[in-house]
Amino acid sequence: MATGGKSNEEIDYKSRIWVLDQKLDQPMDAEAEKLRNKYEDKKFSRLLLMQLAFQSLGVVYGDLGTSPLYVFYNTFPDGIEDPEDLIGALSLIIYSLTLIPLLKYVFIVCRANDNGQGGTFALYSLLCRHAKVKTIPNQDHTDEQLTTYSRSTFNDKSFAGKTKRWLEEHPFRKNALLVLVLVGSSMVIGDGILTPAISVLSAVQGIKLDHPKMSSDVVVLVAVVILVGLFSMQHHGLDRVSWLFAPIVLLWFLLIGGIGLFNIWKYDTGVMKAISPVYIYRYFRRGGRDSWLSLGGIMLSITGTEALFADLSHFPVPSIQIAFTTVVFPCLLFAYSGQAAYLMKNTSHVADAFYSSIPDSIYWPVLLVATAAAVVASQATICATFSLIKQALALDCFPRVKIVHTSKRFLNHIYIPDINWILMILCVSVTAGFKNQSQIGNASGTAVVIVMLVTTLLMILVMLLIWRCHWILVLIFTGLSLVVEITYFSSVLCKVNQGGWVPLVIALAFFIIMYVWHYGTKKRYEFEVHSKVSLAWILGLGPSLGLVRVPGIGLVYTELARGVPHIFSHFITNLPAIHSVVVFVCVKFLPVHTVPEGERFLVRRIGPINFRMFRCVVRYGYKDLHKRDESFEKKLFEVLHTFVRLESMMDGCSDSDDYSICDQETEQPNDVPLNHPSNRMPLNMDGTISSGDSIVSLNDHMHNNTAIESSGLLSNPAEVNELEFLGVCRDAGVVHILGNTEILARRDSKFFKKIAIDHIYAFLRKICRKNSAALNVPHESLLNVGQVIHV
Repeated sequence: MATGGKSNEEIDYKSRIWVLDQKLDQPMDAEAEKLRNKYEDKKFSRLLLMQLAFQSLGVVYGDLGTSPLYVFYNTFPDGIEDPEDLIGALSLIIYSLTLIPLLKYVFIVCRANDNGQGGTFALYSLLCRHAKVKTIPNQDHTDEQLTTYSRSTFNDKSFAGKTKRWLEEHPFRKNALLVLVLVGSSMVIGDGILTPAISVLSAVQGIKLDHPKMSSDVVVLVAVVILVGLFSMQHHGLDRVSWLFAPIVLLWFLLIGGIGLFNIWKYDTGVMKAISPVYIYRYFRRGGRDSWLSLGGIMLSITGTEALFADLSHFPVPSIQIAFTTVVFPCLLFAYSGQAAYLMKNTSHVADAFYSSIPDSIYWPVLLVATAAAVVASQATICATFSLIKQALALDCFPRVKIVHTSKRFLNHIYIPDINWILMILCVSVTAGFKNQSQIGNASGTAVVIVMLVTTLLMILVMLLIWRCHWILVLIFTGLSLVVEITYFSSVLCKVNQGGWVPLVIALAFFIIMYVWHYGTKKRYEFEVHSKVSLAWILGLGPSLGLVRVPGIGLVYTELARGVPHIFSHFITNLPAIHSVVVFVCVKFLPVHTVPEGERFLVRRIGPINFRMFRCVVRYGYKDLHKRDESFEKKLFEVLHTFVRLESMMDGCSDSDDYSICDQETEQPNDVPLNHPSNRMPLNMDGTISSGDSIVSLNDHMHNNTAIESSGLLSNPAEVNELEFLGVCRDAGVVHILGNTEILARRDSKFFKKIAIDHIYAFLRKICRKNSAALNVPHESLLNVGQVIHV
């Protein structure tokens, strides 16, 4: 029970400190020390939370905060006929802000983040971990042992279990889920083009108010210059200027909130009656179809909400909630109410409602802050687009592009050159092509409402499968969300010919690119799985594999986490020699935000010891960066050495082990027979052994192993010889063997499949980064093995 607003723990802690002050000669007991640390941690965590809430303003809320620049103009593009319409429109804005950003996103959707990562792909990754809905089934049972691979178990008879089975039963449902995710992601990219255009153009539009004779082309030119400068600076990163974002956005919110309060007091305090939803009913009854069409403009008051979820970054949900409820939400309500109060007395100024309502004495400072806030909002949207593309890359839903990390401190600060210039060209084209806020606003509204609909549908599955919510709660959430969003969607559809077609065309282009790339990748993976080499064939060749084993190590890159790839048989069939040590390297991305360094490598042996063949699976999350440097290659060989040592230490290996020949298509837990010691305890490198369902730390084992070696107790000649052999082979040279596969559709394939594989996918492979560059393979030791496959 709290006393005087303070908990018993705090009171007990302070009383203990008081007692200790009276008895300075006695040391503090452990319990009092623990209580003090806990109390100080609480104070520190609260201070840190407030600091993060402040910083989130510059990253998360910039787009949502610049909406007052253009909402009323897009709501009443033909002017205001009845001042009472302003009250109805304001009431719609108030309840839209309450239902969508506040209740749906800030308090519900943001909780569905994947360890701080938001957006449609983050929701998809969550679903892929809890149900087998991934269309490319390259996951292994060992992946589920990762500490970041959090998932829940299901009771088959529960509603969640039934939903999981329903999703997994038919490939069509898995594909439909992927299509839904790609549609939402494509619209987010479209919004990344439209938000900078409308935000910057609306901000600099204020110049014309002070200079009425200025041509609109000059305003558009200024906006284009700012946009070109913004995109051109992306490669420099944000470290030097990002600390300014939060103060700029906070100042912006305080300004629009303060101006709004001033206008309410000066012009019409009666606008506060818009809190009553009765005025929404009167608005539709009075305006009819025109009021319904105006929803496309009111919809812009909640643009930026989808970016709110995509830009979560590493901000904890409580900090997002604090920032919105204490700063963003009240300031936006005052800003819109103040504009409505001003327009009640000046209905003819609706075209420039925001700048007209600013007091003359602070006009130019507000214009400068508005322009800076628009740039910050645009930057946040661009970063969200970069982050989405990186997630799509990791999930095989986008062609290979170069990703540059612009910050050594923050992994989420990335720059994608190709995407940046495409966004800039499209953004400048939209700005210069439309030249007015109305058509760009129609386009932006279309993109935003479709993303919201996709998020709602994905959240239904999240609430059922992951949160295990009661179906009544799911029904309430779904009903409220869909009623609002479908109403807005029906309105923006009527404005497709007035600019709403732009995001649809952009999204369609990106959707085709992402879906065809994923389809081609899936078909290539299916070919690799069905044509992989059996272990029987490998063992039948003998230790020399029927070839001359030349000194050196061959790293064969493959997409298979199990089995020997077809490209290997193609290689040894056409060449007379192979390296003394062969390591099949599989670099794969999992549906998790990150894979800890200590759990990244998974090493297994293929065949008997004298075959000198290994598999190394290198696992990454969609947030991780795979780069080739000395540390990566060094670590790869370190884990091989550790694997050999542990294998010998656990049981000892000899060439006389009894190897049973297993079909590679069967569900074996490892690539070698079950009686092999490396199967009984497969190794997850960097200090972990995976055994059964748990991952056990190997640090103590390695310490004990070192002590045993130093005392001479471990002297297995086979282990020593193999370690020396690996060292000699590494000194002889390392060659990276990479498959250069050309994919063609079969002759009997359907027309659309031929178009997708032979033309679109082939074109994308030609213009995207080469696989060797994506894997960061050094060109001086690269060996490409070409083959043509038909899918």
